[in-house]
Amino acid sequence: MRRRSRLVLLILLAVFPGWLKILIYRYLFGYQIGRRVQIGLAILDCQNLQIGEGTRIGHGTVFWRCGDVRLGKSVVFGTLNLIRGGHVVSVEDYGMILRFNVINAIIEPQFNTEPVSEFRLGYGSVITAEHRIDFTDEVSIGSRTVLGGRNSSIWTHNRRNGAAVQIGNNCYIGSEIRMAPGSSIPSNSIVGIGSVITSSHNEEGHLIAGVPAKPIRLLTAEDIELIKDPTRLDLPE
Repeated sequence: MRRRSRLVLLILLAVFPGWLKILIYRYLFGYQIGRRVQIGLAILDCQNLQIGEGTRIGHGTVFWRCGDVRLGKSVVFGTLNLIRGGHVVSVEDYGMILRFNVINAIIEPQFNTEPVSEFRLGYGSVITAEHRIDFTDEVSIGSRTVLGGRNSSIWTHNRRNGAAVQIGNNCYIGSEIRMAPGSSIPSNSIVGIGSVITSSHNEEGHLIAGVPAKPIRLLTAEDIELIKDPTRLDLPE
């Protein structure tokens, strides 16, 4: 099927009843879609797509020129999210991407390096609202981590070079943080509001904050309780 014809059909499918669009996705596009999947007024332009059972994709969500997309079971995409480009987009079981987020990779980067254009969101992790994530190079977010608040941005490239960004497990990331190419946050961390992460941090169990960000203090028992709380009410132990 030619690219233009394929896109026209994918756009038209957005308004079809859910059961009918799922049948067409399966048998015409070869998408693998599990049981009890709900798809709203969404455009799913993927080379390959796997959706686990019980996953929900809300109205206005668009996957555009994506490669291999793998959504686990009970994943939630809210309204008006844009996921564009990339070789791999992977959201593990119980992952959540709520609303108004842009997760974008440059389609054909002209770099001196060879970026790995992959976005991975771990088990039970949450991206709340109005965040901007560039995954022209790899972005990996571990399990049970929350990118909270609003208006954070993650960057994996400058004009000519890419560098991966990593966030560990059991982290809570505050509003309006910035992550530079090649930076990282270790597991079991809290990142304060407005922090700018410019380097790779390795020591777990700290509050990280500031411009540029650095470890401020060890986490208290109350802090640890916060980051160990379930990220969803239905998250299995």
